[in-house]
Amino acid sequence: MDQTTFPNLSDRAASTKALIDYIVGSIDQAKGAAKPFFHLEFEHFFPESIYSLMLQAMPSAADYRPMHGRSRSNDLDDGTHTRVKIDLFPEYIRHLPPGKLAIWRIVGAALCSEPVKNAFRRKLAPGLEKRFGSEFASVGMYPIPILTRDIPGYSIAPHTDTRWKGITVQLYLPSDDANTDIGTIFHDVLPDGTKPKVAQMKFSRNSGYAFAVGTDTWHSADRVHDGVKTRDSILLTYFVDAGPFKVLRNRGKRFGNFLLNEIRNRT
Repeated sequence: MDQTTFPNLSDRAASTKALIDYIVGSIDQAKGAAKPFFHLEFEHFFPESIYSLMLQAMPSAADYRPMHGRSRSNDLDDGTHTRVKIDLFPEYIRHLPPGKLAIWRIVGAALCSEPVKNAFRRKLAPGLEKRFGSEFASVGMYPIPILTRDIPGYSIAPHTDTRWKGITVQLYLPSDDANTDIGTIFHDVLPDGTKPKVAQMKFSRNSGYAFAVGTDTWHSADRVHDGVKTRDSILLTYFVDAGPFKVLRNRGKRFGNFLLNEIRNRT
């Protein structure tokens, strides 16, 4: 799908629908790999015309806020956060300039759509069934898409994602393929507890990966080296949304983060 065939962004409904259809196709065509755990590998995840617009519309540094959790341990000595983020929900990105808002509003809506969620469910069936059983397709999943930016100094040790999460997706957003060596590393776990590197994703244009979160999905990222200006990506996490507590937790966190973001923008 090229610039001449993709709907004008001013027609938000048509553009969102076209992007959803393209992304579903990307997921359906993704390569599946079994080792060291079942995962998908993407190429050309977004239409090239949309990808180019995303790169042109990258938010300014002041638009991001610190990413908490494990990444906090990577803060530099002067307090600089090595990983920051913007949630791609409409209530968060509404403060962006109109030219940037137009593309991110469509991308966020597409990533949160039911067809995209269902495509991930279909394609990640082996991992989801391993964790949730044969009724995995009926387990609720709540999508949270965030635009993340890492700078030199960021790294994360081998870990498995929290069990609150059902599916982890990362979509790489570099402008070129100059630093393919900073992609996510996947690990095996040996009987003695060691976790050798088995595979590494290439941090290349318009690529990415996805996996169903499990006890064996160990992954890490080496330190972002000084030859990199920023390591930009989208983290699309599907949180398990089953039962009243988890449903309220997921929406409560979204609302709480919205309030914090509004306070930050007003001050």
